[in-house]
Amino acid sequence: MVKRWPHYAVVSAAVAALVLSDGCAEKRARAYPWATAITARPNAPVPAAAYTPPQIDESAPDLPWDFAPPPSLAVSRQPTRPRVAVQPAPEPAGSAKPDPLSLAPQLSQQEIAAAQQEMNDSLGIAQRNLVTAKNHRLNATQSDLASKVNSFVEESKAAAKGGDWARARNLARKAQLLSDELASSL
Repeated sequence: MVKRWPHYAVVSAAVAALVLSDGCAEKRARAYPWATAITARPNAPVPAAAYTPPQIDESAPDLPWDFAPPPSLAVSRQPTRPRVAVQPAPEPAGSAKPDPLSLAPQLSQQEIAAAQQEMNDSLGIAQRNLVTAKNHRLNATQSDLASKVNSFVEESKAAAKGGDWARARNLARKAQLLSDELASSL
């Protein structure tokens, strides 16, 4: 059996030499930590004793900047058109304007009465809960809820004034639900 010991020794010595030698020590760039960077000052170049800067030639002509703007940026001046008031067309004598379309559902008298009663009940509960909340110190979430309840109450009253009882009832119900949540969080 032949020993291959020298072969492994040569390879491991070469690997060790490569790992341990990381360049020439004379040409290695120095890394300065940031803490000492403030103390490092550059060396200002010193001009040679016999050096004189060349003279500036001021005899060059001044060239004018008389370039026309590109065609896409040119402003065209056109006279303004006269404004003429448009006269509305006269309506025929027998025609009347149709009623504006309403998106509110058409409710019967019984349904209107029920919606008014439900709206009044919900608004009463919501306003009682708001009065209770005013006697407490409210956090940001509770004051946000109170402002939303007030908003729904006002919108419900506006819808009732406009005759949209279904919308008024729905807004009052939302105000009641939010005010119940507010009252339970006190």
